[in-house]
Amino acid sequence: MIDEFAKDNLHGRLRRDREALLWKLDGLSEYDARRPLTVTGTNLLGLVKHVAGVEARYFGEVFDRPSPEGLPRWQDHSDGSDLWATEDETRDQIIEFYRRTWEHSDATINELPLDAPGHVPWWPEPHADTNLFAILVHVLGESNRHAGHADILREGLDGRTGMRAEHERDIDEEARAASCAKIEQAARSAAPIKAENS
Repeated sequence: MIDEFAKDNLHGRLRRDREALLWKLDGLSEYDARRPLTVTGTNLLGLVKHVAGVEARYFGEVFDRPSPEGLPRWQDHSDGSDLWATEDETRDQIIEFYRRTWEHSDATINELPLDAPGHVPWWPEPHADTNLFAILVHVLGESNRHAGHADILREGLDGRTGMRAEHERDIDEEARAASCAKIEQAARSAAPIKAENS
């Protein structure tokens, strides 16, 4: 009984994070969805592309249920090419790839028990042999982490925040400015005071 509760709970949270990540693209121009927003090139559409590939591999290859998407070899992504969209890849293609991946992942999760054995060839020994429970936790962590990245990137673009559309509130610029000023003052007050003539 606890296994089914755990599986349903983890799977539900994964579904929530998937939707949250996609929502961060809502209403953005092509440029803003794709452009690098950090010095390492992190971008919103690239996060979606990356997480789609992560899910496809972990709930596919790991359980000998290859994704029908025809993925490149996992070794070929060491160059970071799964973290951004080329000019030939449309937003719709990447989103649809992600949604099709959900279907494949969900089938794996639904059909296998939590203790179903899996093998992750890109994990070092002795950790390569694993099970569905560990993979669910791992992929949920990846999805949650990148949804958090997307939260911050989107806030930096246009101030929109939140995890789901139904929880989004109108932006109160005055309240945000007051909050930031209070936090800035606390940070400055906590910083060590340098001697004037040192």
